[in-house]
Amino acid sequence: MNLGKKGGSTGLKRKPAPRFWPIHRKEFVWVVKPSPGPHSLESCLPLAIVLRDILRFAKTRKEAKKIVSQGKVYVDGKVRREDDFPVGLMDVISISEIDKCFRILPSSKGLILHPIDKEEANFKLCRIENKTLVKNGHLQLNLHDGSNIPVKVADPKNPQEDVYKTLDTLQISLPERQILQHIKLKENDFAIITSGKNIGRYGKIIEIEEMKGKKRRNVLVTIDDGRGNRYQTILNFVFAIGEIKPLISLPEVAQAV
Repeated sequence: MNLGKKGGSTGLKRKPAPRFWPIHRKEFVWVVKPSPGPHSLESCLPLAIVLRDILRFAKTRKEAKKIVSQGKVYVDGKVRREDDFPVGLMDVISISEIDKCFRILPSSKGLILHPIDKEEANFKLCRIENKTLVKNGHLQLNLHDGSNIPVKVADPKNPQEDVYKTLDTLQISLPERQILQHIKLKENDFAIITSGKNIGRYGKIIEIEEMKGKKRRNVLVTIDDGRGNRYQTILNFVFAIGEIKPLISLPEVAQAV
């Protein structure tokens, strides 16, 4: 009887791991492989690497696994007990024992942990990637972190009722996941670039080009960082973070020239 291997590989070698992971490539062969979750392998960090290689709260994976298994690490307000749990863009990590909180943000080096205060740790920003109609006729918003939020509207097919558009941003309470604010992606918004050669740059959107026949996600956007620097990218790489001012604190390094 031939017993064939089923499923994907459970291991991950260090060499092909995402380049922004702060790990030694040649010291050891294997590294923690993120479990299937809200973020893809190329856009996440496993909790074990966050605790061991970034924050240095643990010297080994065994120590990191022990910290997580004891329920000391919260992601978006929920206890996570798996050291391979993937965290990604805009996720909020709280570590109860040391009373510290972090938000994951994009930078020129990939994803970084940005320290935030307790008040800011009570919410996260999520981008609307898609919208679907569910069986009860309600509208469901599909967010960038893999989660969904149902929205009650009288008539989901009526454009006047449906004020949510793809690529708009929602400010969501943690851990309740209630919508606190809706940020429409438009000119004069504050935004951060999440991918491409200008990843991590942020500022005010001064122009969104309108081009007929071109997918909205691919139109060009110009962002001014307030220091005389302008960056161009496509709309798909833009994440709105506030209308009058940014709703989240941002690292100074993100706007360095």
